[in-house]
Amino acid sequence: MERALVERARGVGPTPDTRDRAAFDALVRTRIDAVYRTSLAILGNQADAADATQETFVSAWCHREALRDPDLFDAWLGRINLNACRAQLRRRGRTSVREIPLLDPEDGPEPASTGRALDDRTAAADVFDRAFARLTVDDRAVLVLHHLHERPVAEIAAALGSPEGTIKSRLHRARAALESALAKESR
Repeated sequence: MERALVERARGVGPTPDTRDRAAFDALVRTRIDAVYRTSLAILGNQADAADATQETFVSAWCHREALRDPDLFDAWLGRINLNACRAQLRRRGRTSVREIPLLDPEDGPEPASTGRALDDRTAAADVFDRAFARLTVDDRAVLVLHHLHERPVAEIAAALGSPEGTIKSRLHRARAALESALAKESR
């Protein structure tokens, strides 16, 4: 079923017609949340993640004929997503916008007993965010795919088009870089 959707989206198969758009829409619906979460984890803010997600699917649609093996659709889409995140970071340049979530006034004031614990968690999260932002896009991507999305090394290797040994090495290097960045941010 999945392979047939990919083939129809590519305009291949017994009846290449207007159904290819509907097939692509079905593929988007099943993957948009994962692509957005990956983009958000790499880029660190919702606006950039939304832009990268949109760019990922627009690029996938425009270049759908380039996908040679429909069984590798997820890996192909993952590479497009990573490239969209890189492009978004280049556009952003060195400027960074820190998003501050709005509190819902209906929630009322937070209790004093949880206020201190919340402040500590917020400070720790802020330190982590700053440290994570120091990493390269490649380091962020491999950490996000392995730790956030819990993908095995073999699957990450397929998604990024690299040998498994290279991914293991990059994962080790990314962890060390994150540890170093955390140490610098905690000072």
